[in-house]
Amino acid sequence: MPASMKWRLPLVLAAIALSAWYAFPLSTRISLGLDLQGGMHLILKVDTAKIPPEAKGRDVTAIALEVIRNRIDQFGVREPLIQRQGTDHILVQLPGVTDRDRALKLIGRTALLEFKLASDNQRLLERALKGDVPAGHELAEEIDGTPLLLEIEGSLTGAILSDAYVDAGEFGLPEVSFQLNKDGARDFARMTGAHINRRLAIVLDGKVQSAPVIQSRISDAGRITGRFTREEAHDLAIVLRAGALPAPIVVEEERTVGPTLGKDSIRAGLLATAVGGLLVVAFMVGYYWLAGIVAIIALTLNLLIILGSLGYLQATLTLPGIAGMILTLGMAVDANVLIYERIREELKGGRPLSLAIDAGYGKALSAIVDSNVTTIIAAVFLYWFGTGPIRGFATTLTAGILASMFTAIFVTRVVFDVLLSTGRLKALRMAHLIRETKLDFIGKRRLCYVASTLVIAVGAAAFIQRGTQRYGIDFTGGLLQEYRLAEPVAADTLRATLGKVGLGDAVIQEFGSPTEWLIRTPDDAEAEIERTMALTREALYADFGREATPELARVERVGPTVGSILRQKAWMAIAWSMLGILLYVAFRFRHFDFGLAGVIALIHDVVVATGLLCLTGRSIDLVVVAALLTIAGFSVNDTIVIYDRVRENMRLARKVDLAQIINLSVNQTLGRTLLTSLTVIFEVLALYFFGGEVLHDFAFCLLVGFISGVYSTVYIASAFVITWRRLFRPA
Repeated sequence: MPASMKWRLPLVLAAIALSAWYAFPLSTRISLGLDLQGGMHLILKVDTAKIPPEAKGRDVTAIALEVIRNRIDQFGVREPLIQRQGTDHILVQLPGVTDRDRALKLIGRTALLEFKLASDNQRLLERALKGDVPAGHELAEEIDGTPLLLEIEGSLTGAILSDAYVDAGEFGLPEVSFQLNKDGARDFARMTGAHINRRLAIVLDGKVQSAPVIQSRISDAGRITGRFTREEAHDLAIVLRAGALPAPIVVEEERTVGPTLGKDSIRAGLLATAVGGLLVVAFMVGYYWLAGIVAIIALTLNLLIILGSLGYLQATLTLPGIAGMILTLGMAVDANVLIYERIREELKGGRPLSLAIDAGYGKALSAIVDSNVTTIIAAVFLYWFGTGPIRGFATTLTAGILASMFTAIFVTRVVFDVLLSTGRLKALRMAHLIRETKLDFIGKRRLCYVASTLVIAVGAAAFIQRGTQRYGIDFTGGLLQEYRLAEPVAADTLRATLGKVGLGDAVIQEFGSPTEWLIRTPDDAEAEIERTMALTREALYADFGREATPELARVERVGPTVGSILRQKAWMAIAWSMLGILLYVAFRFRHFDFGLAGVIALIHDVVVATGLLCLTGRSIDLVVVAALLTIAGFSVNDTIVIYDRVRENMRLARKVDLAQIINLSVNQTLGRTLLTSLTVIFEVLALYFFGGEVLHDFAFCLLVGFISGVYSTVYIASAFVITWRRLFRPA
């Protein structure tokens, strides 16, 4: 047994055992995100500009958070997430909630209950109706429209309640009965006892629910009647028990996913994982034979380690998280390809198998570490600036990259050491479809610069021409509704239907098939959004309710302020990622121009991908930004492999011209550049065709970016070093 195996084998076995411990049972350690199980994600803003005088100087956000928590707990939501964010925002996640209207009403209702005496002075009432409301009074209406003049002084609030519950009232209709606390009973008894035969208005959020005549002194309980359904009465009792909000609540961001869409996302994610995995397995085994089987063993353990990491972190698995897992499966074999190609070179040089394997792992190590660190840099900034599911993607991507490095460097090495020590490995046979080339890549740099400039110019023109339409509602604000219909509907028919209720200007988009449609409107006011949703539902059910049975599968709404903040964070994430990669590459290769050339190449790929998104009418949203940052991290991977070979060749041939060394290095690494990109492209193709419509733009962006990355690695990143030195460091 090799000496190094004595510490590698225990390390690998410990990692497997620890990962298995945290990965199983999976359901108890990893929860599904709202995009997979359905539910609501809300960002609420406490309107501090409307704090009542009695709440001045108090932490109204903390009070509001506890009130909302009490309401949700009594509503019966399993494992809700309620967190404060900043000074005046609250994050609320409600897994499995399907009745969004009821949930929003329960959470956002101020529920300020007041008891006010109605004036019995008819002359004062007539004066108020003419517009001259007497001091100390306010004009209100009963539910049936009867005007009332209410006395402000001496009113009581819902703070006097100790309990509220649903009861059966007259004719069996539901009503809300309430009990008074000790102090409340005393004050209520004093009020009712002193004003027998006068009307007492019960006012909820500024609206009179009822105004019964006080017939006797009341000291312990009362009731609120109205035209309530049982659900409305139940929810009213909840908000009264939980207490009133200290200030109005505004929904600045909402993402609601129906349970059907969540199940479809899980099914699509699993299918894409299976198809992508099979493609990688077939390629690795078909191209590398036994070494490919070893890589697949490592790939399986890689998946186990990812699940174990997520279990240890008690992470939430989201649809972008599944996409990140699929991507890392393709990236995981990249390190194996680098090692195997190095072993091939050593065998070709006449080294014995054991020494060739040892040299292959040693010489590939720096390229593996450097290329993966750059992707981790992008993932870190994505997590830092991202929210919700995007953080899930960054977490999964980071865990997958670290796991792939471990399995490629340690697990496969242990397997080879075992096979060598037992005498079962005599030779390594590998296919060799991409032979050594002697192309002049540097000589074609000017032609490539022109071609890239033209492509970028066309994309930039499309970016500018689309204006705000280039962004999704994540970055512009507005309302997005996804409806599913049982029967196909034409776009013109759908637009005509929406036009009947004044929504003919809405942007409608087919989402996968003629039975699924996205309806996007730029509304930003709370009341306007609710009105738009009601009108959309009314129009669709009026025209298609019988045959097509419309189903609201998804709702996303983002306020313009939040959209602006998210857009700013997205561009900052991209900028910081590129700066981080620039500094890392410059530090590792001791030359600023190498780092700059690598960043120029990845900017090229990000810009090309963004331009093609705009050319094809796709929108840039948070998920697409995650794809762009993944492109940035992955694009520089192959560039680093070339730079690593340039560094090695510079040590071997100190007197050779740098252009010749770079040309030689690009030719020597061309095969592995194509092979490492091919495995990831397999996974992206699986995502594109089988990952579902939600990830369609994400996969398209990755596909364009990765293909552009192969081109820019060979023709831009390497050539730009020569251009830079000839411009700024002439001989």
